Amino acid sequence: MSRNILLLALIFFALLGFFYLLKNTNNPLSKLAVDVSIGDNMEGEMENEPYSLSVESLRQGDYPGSDFVIEQTLTPGSNYQRFIVSYKSEGLKIYALLTVPDEVPPAGGWPAIVFNHGYIPPAEYRTTERYIAYTDAFSRNGYILLRPDYRGHGNSEGEATGGYGSNGYTIDVLNSVSSLKKYPGVNAEKIGMWGHSMGGFITLRNMVVNKDIKAGVIWAGVVGSYEDLFERWRRRNVPSQIPSTRGGGWRQVLTQQHGSSSENPEFWKSLSANSYLSDVSGPIQIHHGTADTSVPVEFSEILDKQMKEAGKTSELYIYAGDDHNISANFNIATQRSVDFFDKYLK
Repeated sequence: MSRNILLLALIFFALLGFFYLLKNTNNPLSKLAVDVSIGDNMEGEMENEPYSLSVESLRQGDYPGSDFVIEQTLTPGSNYQRFIVSYKSEGLKIYALLTVPDEVPPAGGWPAIVFNHGYIPPAEYRTTERYIAYTDAFSRNGYILLRPDYRGHGNSEGEATGGYGSNGYTIDVLNSVSSLKKYPGVNAEKIGMWGHSMGGFITLRNMVVNKDIKAGVIWAGVVGSYEDLFERWRRRNVPSQIPSTRGGGWRQVLTQQHGSSSENPEFWKSLSANSYLSDVSGPIQIHHGTADTSVPVEFSEILDKQMKEAGKTSELYIYAGDDHNISANFNIATQRSVDFFDKYLK
C-alpha cells in the first residue's frame, strides 16, 4: 500500500514539474507550443489572401528588378551589340541576353522587346543558343531586346519550377521589365513582349498584370485557360512540355487541394489570365500552325475570340500545315511580328 502511495506521489510531482517547465518561456517545449499557436493563427490569416498561383496574387506582388550587370560581352550582331547580363528577381540572380542597336538612340530612347522563350529542358538550356534568327529579327530592326533565362536555366539561380504550376518564371519576367526600364537608352513607355509556346503563356500572364507592356506577340502559345490546360490539353495526348519530375504534378496537387475544374470552376478561373482580358495592357498578335503537335491551335483561336469579346485589339494568323515553330512560314510570320511592334511601339 505504501509503495502505491509513493508511486502516485512520484507521478504527481513529475506532472507538476512538467507543467512548470511548459510555462517557462525559455524552455524549448514552451517555445514549441507558442510557435504552433502562431502557425495556426497565420494559417487562418492566409485563408483571406489570394492563392499563390492566382492572377490576383501576382497583382499584389512587388517586382522592382535591378540595374543590369554586364557579365559578358558577346560577338556583335549585324548592326547591334550583344551582352549577357544579370538582374535580380526575388533575390535570385537571373541571367539574360541583351542586344542594343549600334546607332544613337532616337528621342526618348529605343523601343524594347522582352523575349520569352518556350520550354527547353533546363539542363540543356544555354543563353546564346536557339531562337537566334527570332531575336535577330527584332535586334536588327531598331529594338533593344532582352531574353530572360528564367530561374534554374543556364546560370540563373533558383529552381526550375515550370511555367504552369508556379508563378516563378512569370515573376522573373515581371522583374525583367522593371530592370529593362532602368537601362540607359530604353524608352520605358515603349516596351513590348514576344513569347513562344510556354513563353506565350508567360507573355499573356504578364500583360494582365503589368501595364508597362504596350503590345504583345505570341507564337504557338499555351494560351488556353487553366480549365483548358487541365481538361483538354492532356486529353489530346499533347506533350505538356513539363519535365517528368513535374509532369502532371501541378494538376494532381491542385485537384487534391481544390477539386477539379468542373467541381471548383471559380478557383480555376482565378488562375487564368484569360479571366482578366478586360485588363490586358495592349493589343496582341497571335500566330499558330494547324499541324502543331505540341500546342492545340484552338488555344490561339479561342484567345483571339476572347480578346475581341473583351473589346481588345487582337490579330490572328493561322498557317495551314505549319508546325510548332511556324518553320514553313517563318519569314512572313517574323515580318508580321516586326510590323506589329513598329505600329504600336514606334
